[in-house]
Amino acid sequence: MTREHFEIRDQDGLGRIGELAVPRADVTVETPALLPVINPHLRTVEPSRLRSEFGAEILITNSYIFYGSDDYRQRALDEGLHEVLGFDGAIMTDSGSFQLAEYGEIDVTTPEILRFQREVGSDIGTPVDVPTPPDAPREQADEELATTQERLEVAEGVDVGEMLVNAPVQGSTYPDLRERAGRHAAATDLDVFPVGAVVPLMNDYRYADMVDVIAGAKRGLGRDAPVHLFGAGHPMMFALAVAMGCDLFDSAAYALYARDDRYLTVRGTEHLDDLEYFPCSCPVCADHEPADLRALGDRDRERLLAEHNLHVTFEEIRTIKQALRAGDLLELVETRARAHPAMLDGYRALTDHADLLEREDSASKGAFFYLSGESARRPEVLRHRERLARLSLDPGDSVLLTEGGPSDRYDESWRVLAPFGPFPRHLSETYPLTAEVPERMDAEGHRSAAKGVARLAEANPETEFTLAHHDWPERALAAVPDRVATVDLAE
Repeated sequence: MTREHFEIRDQDGLGRIGELAVPRADVTVETPALLPVINPHLRTVEPSRLRSEFGAEILITNSYIFYGSDDYRQRALDEGLHEVLGFDGAIMTDSGSFQLAEYGEIDVTTPEILRFQREVGSDIGTPVDVPTPPDAPREQADEELATTQERLEVAEGVDVGEMLVNAPVQGSTYPDLRERAGRHAAATDLDVFPVGAVVPLMNDYRYADMVDVIAGAKRGLGRDAPVHLFGAGHPMMFALAVAMGCDLFDSAAYALYARDDRYLTVRGTEHLDDLEYFPCSCPVCADHEPADLRALGDRDRERLLAEHNLHVTFEEIRTIKQALRAGDLLELVETRARAHPAMLDGYRALTDHADLLEREDSASKGAFFYLSGESARRPEVLRHRERLARLSLDPGDSVLLTEGGPSDRYDESWRVLAPFGPFPRHLSETYPLTAEVPERMDAEGHRSAAKGVARLAEANPETEFTLAHHDWPERALAAVPDRVATVDLAE
């Protein structure tokens, strides 16, 4: 189903810059977008400042808190959320599913909470889905997914006016259930698709499992669905999640971490007591030293830390958008993956889904940088190898595949470039064969090139091939078919 309110402008891998039209707010949100979480009872940074000082186009608050609040329920009904919160962008509301996951029961139904969200002026509402935690028994995950799907169907029948409605994708840590959930959600006439119940995975640094969950959901949802990763608040993992096709992120981390004197960076989290210098030039860090913040009272210290946390978080979103525009998002992801071993696991899991990325990745970009063995598993390499499998050469020809210069002793001389493998010399100036690669190539890059040689040889069994290489390791040469002659140019 085509989502008329979501338009993709630029794409790199599964990551994209898009425009999410929110008709009730009469705004268009550029994605990837961060939704700061606002608890009306605990406003660390006022919502009006989120728009004017940090550039937030959309935020999220919990409608169930308003629904059950003596202080805010009637005021929200009388004045509307935008007035109560002092925010003139788009507002998304959650339904109480978080409370359901935490406490096991809530006293509201999907029709009731959706009608309440419409009445208080929410721009994007949420039904009461069932967030199944990671590693739940499959039978539980299956049953609770069926309940969520029933509630999505109920949500379709509720009169919400111009309010968009979320269709959460559940299924615990079972990628096939996530795919089934995504396919069901995409078939509804609902609008935005949150991948739910992933916060425990992120809290436990299970980024590889998170990637597999997202991949399952994406396979079911298809290309045109705007995807929200519920609870993904730390900037360290935004690039990875965007590369997997997530468009929206909600963050309470900026405030929760500030309350605990924690300072966010794209490499992780630091405690204020451990900092002698601020490694940041945001307004907070430019005007203060760590000792200044430690000397403040609790409320002022918390506010300034929260402001820094917001600055670094929005900066990372802008960095990701620029990488998307430049076509080097995966280079950014690989750089970020070096911040933590669990992030590297997540990036390796992403490359396990290279087939999914390759389907939507642009065939032409500005540059390909080989940064590590993980680069050998990128979709551009997979795509080149598949092309080699389709190339037909004249039977009986002799072809030199070489890392050196051409030779007139052969009918043809092709270049070999790790990690891609062989290609006709006239393609040397085409992407991605213009790749920047290190002079000291690692074994994984050579092995990937050898797989390319094997793929070409398999597609042309009657052609005679010779591989001329510069001291490839035995592990790489083992992937070269026996019928391909090899010459070590280093000798």
